[in-house]
Amino acid sequence: MRQIFALLLLAALPAAVAQLPLRDGEAFTFKISWAILPGAGEIKVSAATDTSGLVPRLLVSTTTRTRGLARVLLPFDAQADSFFDQGTGRLVALTESSEQRNKQAAHSVTFDYPAAQALYTRTHPTEQARPLALPAGDPLDLVTCLVQTRLWNLQPGQKQDALVLFDSDFYELTIHATRYEEVRTSLGTFQTLVLEPRMEKTPPKGMFKKGSTVRVWISQDERRLPVKFEVEFKIGTGVATLARYDAPLGVPTTDAKNPLP
Repeated sequence: MRQIFALLLLAALPAAVAQLPLRDGEAFTFKISWAILPGAGEIKVSAATDTSGLVPRLLVSTTTRTRGLARVLLPFDAQADSFFDQGTGRLVALTESSEQRNKQAAHSVTFDYPAAQALYTRTHPTEQARPLALPAGDPLDLVTCLVQTRLWNLQPGQKQDALVLFDSDFYELTIHATRYEEVRTSLGTFQTLVLEPRMEKTPPKGMFKKGSTVRVWISQDERRLPVKFEVEFKIGTGVATLARYDAPLGVPTTDAKNPLP
C-alpha cells in the first residue's frame, strides 16, 4: 500500500523543467576558420518566439555557411530549426536542411516524450516516416547542446550527461569540464571554462569513432558566453570564434568585450 501511495505521489509532482539554451532575441554569430583558411565561414545561433502554432514556442535557429575561398572550394549552406516548449523547456520538433554543391538533404523530427519515441521524416529525398526509440534525457542538436552548456555550473574535473541527435542517431554524451583557459578574440579577452563531449556510456560512433574531438569555451562572467567552438578532424581543425553577441529582448545591449582584470 505504501508503494502504491508513493508512486501516486511521484506521479502528481510536476515534471522537471529543462533550461532553454537561449532567450528570445538572443543571438551568437561565430566566424569559422579551417586549417589555413581564416575566413572559411559563419555560424549564427539565434532565438525568437514562434507564434505560428496554437501555443507560442521558442525557435532556436542555427545557420551555417562557407564564405570566401572556402565557398569556392566547398559551397555549403545548412539550417537547423529547434522548436522548444516554453513551459517544459523541452525540444518538441526539429527541422534540418543542407545543400552542398548540388546535393540537398532535409529532414524533420518530432518528439513524443510520454511514449519515449520520436518520429523521423526525411523530406529530401522523400522517404516514409519512421519511429525512433527515444533514450532518457532531453535531446538537442550538437551546436544547441554546446551553447546550452553555458547554463551549467561545472568546475574542472566535473561532468554532466547530454543527449545529442545527429540526423536519425541519438548520441549519449558525457561532457567533461577539463580546465580554465584564457581566450583572446576580436571582442576582447575572456577567462573561460573548457568543456569536452565524449562518448563513454556507449561504443563511440560517427565522428567520435573516427577520432574527432569537440570542445567549447564558456566565458566565466555573468553572461556565460560560448566564445569558441573547436572540432578536430584528421584532415584539420575547424574553429568557430564568437564575433558578435546580441542580448535577449528587454536586456540592455552591451558590448560583449570582457577584458580580464
